[in-house]
Parts: sequence; C-alpha cells; structure tokens
Amino acid sequence: MRTTTRIDQLRAVVAAQRRRGRRIGLVPTMGALHEGHLSLIRLAKRKSDFVVVSIFLNPTQFGPKEDLRRYPRDLKGDAAKCRRAGADLIFAPGVKEVYPEGFSTYVNVEGITQGLCGASRPGHFRGVATVVCKLLSMVRPDLAVFGQKDAQQAAVIKRMVRDLDLAVKIAIGPIVREPDGLAMSSRNACLTPEERKQAAALYRSLKLARRMVRDGERETGAVKREMARLLRREAPLGAIDYIEIVDNETLRPERKVPGKALVALAVKFPKTRLIDNAVL
Repeated sequence: MRTTTRIDQLRAVVAAQRRRGRRIGLVPTMGALHEGHLSLIRLAKRKSDFVVVSIFLNPTQFGPKEDLRRYPRDLKGDAAKCRRAGADLIFAPGVKEVYPEGFSTYVNVEGITQGLCGASRPGHFRGVATVVCKLLSMVRPDLAVFGQKDAQQAAVIKRMVRDLDLAVKIAIGPIVREPDGLAMSSRNACLTPEERKQAAALYRSLKLARRMVRDGERETGAVKREMARLLRREAPLGAIDYIEIVDNETLRPERKVPGKALVALAVKFPKTRLIDNAVL
C-alpha cells in the first residue's frame, strides 16, 4: 500500500492501474477511521481491483461554529487500518492541494439539501458535494463507496452524479453499530462517558419507530412524538436537532409513512452532534 499527498502522483498511480485493466474503487473519508469506514473499504475491495482511500478533513463542510479543530486526527493509525482492510493507495492531501489559492468554484445540489442536516448546517452540503466532485475528478473511479449512516450525504452524492452525468457507480454500505446499537462515528470519541451511555438511546428511538410502523401506525407525527419522548427521557444531556420521516429518495417530509421511508434524527450533546437513521 502506498500513500501520496499530491494529485499528480495520485493520477499517475491510478492511470497505471487502469492501463492494466483494473477496476478502480474510491472510498472518501475524513480520517479517524473506525470499523464503519473499514467495512466500506472491504466493500470497495470486493467490487473493484484497486482501492483508493482518501483521507482529507474537508474544511468547506464545517460551519464557523462547528468542530473542525476538535475532529480527531490519526493518519498513522488510519494508514495501518487501511492496510489491514485491503486498501491499495491512500490519498492524504493538504488543504492547499485541494483548494489552491484563488479557489472559487463550488457545487450546489438543490432541493434535497434543504431539510434534515441541511437546515441546521447551512453550506455543509455545498462543501460535501464540492470535495466529492473534486475527488471523483482526480481519481476517476469506476466505483465510489459511501455509508448509509450519512443518508442525506449519500442521497446528495447520488443526485450530483446523476445530474452531472458522472461516469461512476455509487455503492452504499450499511450502518455498522456498537454492541449497544450506537452507530459508529468518529465523533463518538468526543463524548463523555455519561454522554456515550445516553447516546445509545438514538438507536432505541429508531427501533421504536420501526415497531410502531410494523404494528400499523402510519401517522408520522405520532411516531416522531414517541421518539422524542424516549430521547428526552433516556438522553437528557442531548438536545434534539430534528426527527423526521421522509421519502427515502426525495427526502421530503411526509405526514403519512410512505412506501419507501427513512426515519432520521440528529441529537446535539454539549460538544458533539450525532446523527442516525433507519429505513422503514
């Protein structure tokens, strides 16, 4: 496994692999890798011949009051994990390599970026779409793999690829959870022990939603009220940012549970914001 920080070297290595007839896979990450990321690398390895993992803490998707400086960093540890998971190349550029002086071009995906996390994180998905578009241009992979935990991000990327006619297949890997159900996230390391204990209530609220729908409840308002009640009771240190039940493709909120539905939520602990979701 090799590591490079330069776009020209990245392109040269990938071009050599493509000349050998190899199918190229890309797994974009911001580092601080955990089992959720590694499952995406293994998925890319199964579906392609040469896997590039990008490790880039993208500043354009963080707001002025968000936790960019607190975001965990461990490139050495990440590289060891990538090697064990089967990655072939790590691309770990600096900010100036991705956003050189004078950079002024951004990608906006409208509509599906307005609700859920987009409502409380203005500009976030512009940063996500821009950096992913740049990575796809740099690597030109046959396949790019993202995680279901960031369901809105996955929907944004799929819409961008479709609308811009980008020649890449998008694969979505399932959420990987801790034994108590908490979705694995790099931000989990920022929780205090008591916050970490309470954070497991996010998954319990999603399971409650599934039970209610399975038992016949179709009013999304009723489901969301019960989820909020559980979270206020079992995770009092967290403030609910949103709980929504949306169409799984358009991400539009629905009054009745649609045929293809996604229940998604975000909870803000004092210094850490967590998200999770489940398909209904």
